[in-house]
Amino acid sequence: MIDLTLNPTQLKQTVQRCKERDIIIPTFEQMKNPERIPDHIKEELKSIGLWDVHPRNLFRITWKNEPVPEGGGFNGVNYIELPPELTEVKARIIALVGRWFPTGSHKVGATFGCLVPRLVTGQFDPTSQKAVWPSTGNYCRGGAYDAALLACESIAILPEEMSKERFEWLSRVAGEVIATPGCESNVKEIFDKCWELKRSRGSHVVIFNQFDEFGNHLWHYEITGRAMEEVLKKEMKPGDRYSGVVSSSGSAGTLACGDYLKEKFPASKITVAEALQCPTLLNNGFGGHRIEGIGDKHVPWIHNVKNTDFVIAVDDEHTIRLMRLFNEEKGKEYLVNLGVKPSLVENLDLLGISSIGNMVAAIKYAKYNELTEKDIVLTVFTDSMELYNSRMRETHEKYGEYSRDDAIRDSEILNQITIDNMLELDYYSKKRIHNLKYYTWIEQQEKPLDELNAQWYDAETYWGSIHQMAPKIDELIKAFNEKTGLLK
Repeated sequence: MIDLTLNPTQLKQTVQRCKERDIIIPTFEQMKNPERIPDHIKEELKSIGLWDVHPRNLFRITWKNEPVPEGGGFNGVNYIELPPELTEVKARIIALVGRWFPTGSHKVGATFGCLVPRLVTGQFDPTSQKAVWPSTGNYCRGGAYDAALLACESIAILPEEMSKERFEWLSRVAGEVIATPGCESNVKEIFDKCWELKRSRGSHVVIFNQFDEFGNHLWHYEITGRAMEEVLKKEMKPGDRYSGVVSSSGSAGTLACGDYLKEKFPASKITVAEALQCPTLLNNGFGGHRIEGIGDKHVPWIHNVKNTDFVIAVDDEHTIRLMRLFNEEKGKEYLVNLGVKPSLVENLDLLGISSIGNMVAAIKYAKYNELTEKDIVLTVFTDSMELYNSRMRETHEKYGEYSRDDAIRDSEILNQITIDNMLELDYYSKKRIHNLKYYTWIEQQEKPLDELNAQWYDAETYWGSIHQMAPKIDELIKAFNEKTGLLK
């Protein structure tokens, strides 16, 4: 699942390359607890921008970066609470904020979890192989960025209809950018391109598929899960209840934080959200949608379906209209008039399009379960509007200037969110979703059937063995850094 077999010959060469490029690799433990990062590295970071392509920014793969664009240190977990004046529900909805990662998205963590184990075991050769990052957006950005920091060449693959900002940024960082047909829901086209690269380039490419790489799952289990636990310890008052976590499916990596939290709060729930226009999990459906960054029409291999409790479909029209409400001046003025604090309104640009989708799903979850002010729901704001300015320009071109009347109509969405298009999963509902993996992963991607069955029938052992791997990877990272001699 995460192969930690050593290749000593290649490992020696990779160590030498990292020594020459001044690359020090952080541990999972340091990502959870940045106070354990050596002081001299913290000092170096004071002169490095958050998005700079600099190897020391590997140490900024954490939820605890100081929220500044340059020279920041570390503090507590970056998160925001959405009040009832905005959400129209009593429950406390709290979201981790991804904007303050390098590249503006937490996907740099998921890609780190995939690439670094291959490097520190000698399974990946940065001098002759290219890392291929198949994605619906932020994952290939995170992969290209991490690869650049780790002195690896990369190939980014993403659908042609993704935002211009993604392509413009990738053109400067990734060695090669491939646009595949379609939109966010056209994942098979991405997989097909990976097979084509394998056939044409052989061992010169290594595919890091976010949908089947357990390093993605492990990073969120270990890092995002712990960050959420810290937020709960800080925010829960006597008598409060943690109800559950809500996150869009995408690669299903983020959902692993729910696995971690269920171990700490056994009564808590895991809710997966998807686009109503492509209701794969909810209704075995298909289609296209506008919630960027969510892959559809299949069930990710790394999704622990047996541990999932709800599926919620979100209308992409709601996300686009709320995007305008939260970011247009007339929309922000109207929200202040409704009683939302100006300080919060000015921070609503922390929500990118999929983040707004997560917010809507969290509201639906709270309404369905009749949660009160004593209940806390967690979610994740993967990225911010920093990556979607072109989408705002497109709405201006299509609909014209945003008016107060537009703001009034769009704000009504928050009042009118209902509990339609959602499903509380029983045993056989979960089994139905799990079985959908067969068509993608066994028939198309040549995964072993025995492993598919192990994910379901031997779930505790299967997923538990993955969750125990972070300390082993940390030991390999420490040994690698010791060989480079750069920490002496």
